[in-house]
Amino acid sequence: MSSSARPGAGGGFSVLMPVYWADRPDWVQAAFSSITESQELPPDQVVLVRDGPVGPALGELLHSLAELKEVSLVALPRNGGLTRALNAGLAACRFDTVARQDADDVSTPERFGLTVPLVRSGEFDLVGSAVREFDDSPDGEIVYGQVRSYPAQEEQIRRAAKRMNPIAHPTVVFRRSQVLSVGGYRDIFHMEDYDLWVRLLQAGARAINVPEPLVDYRVSTAGLRRRGGWKTLRAESAFQRSLLESGFINRPERLRNLIGRGALELAPPAVLRQVLKRTWR
Repeated sequence: MSSSARPGAGGGFSVLMPVYWADRPDWVQAAFSSITESQELPPDQVVLVRDGPVGPALGELLHSLAELKEVSLVALPRNGGLTRALNAGLAACRFDTVARQDADDVSTPERFGLTVPLVRSGEFDLVGSAVREFDDSPDGEIVYGQVRSYPAQEEQIRRAAKRMNPIAHPTVVFRRSQVLSVGGYRDIFHMEDYDLWVRLLQAGARAINVPEPLVDYRVSTAGLRRRGGWKTLRAESAFQRSLLESGFINRPERLRNLIGRGALELAPPAVLRQVLKRTWR
């Protein structure tokens, strides 16, 4: 990595990537490589958050990465969940421009070159992109799927946020100072990112989604299953209540969201996948 940048893209930025015991070492290495040596605009700092104890192989990998001068390793003593890990990582970021990276996704080489300057220039506070789905086939080959597109312009993002998460968390670049000013991430099951975007938009943050897919997003039936169920539905109900109480949505919008989103959260993974295909298209 280096601090070299494209012309006109001055200032440094951090990348925040939490890791926990269930992450595969080869996926973590691929994610890390995609945000460092593969990037046209490499970060000045990578903050790796070890969310509690991990296995020997993953621990050895994190130890070796922590020896790189650009890497800051935050080692949490116990697994406290994604929200706690993200807030701990934010506290360790040295730069106001922060990009997110998931430990099982892969960023395209042009990702930071296209998104980071939009935040560093002061033009936008919150920048995301489309994603391209992928997974490993039984024989180990990578299989790419559909591209998930998101509303591009700020007004479209604000309208969409009343009924769905308008920005893909693994693609986001944001202004750290603004995130901290609204209280950082809050512990809302599977919706900590959506909740943060809404609070940022309410605080006047300027947002945009780049139409190109800049992150390859790993999907699986097991992942869809983990995001559904009664626990998610209860979190959804509490989240919709908070949106209503803050004035972001009205009562008919809350009812619409509870019916539509609630039905999806209780749907079998195969049904959910088909609905999402039509939605993202």
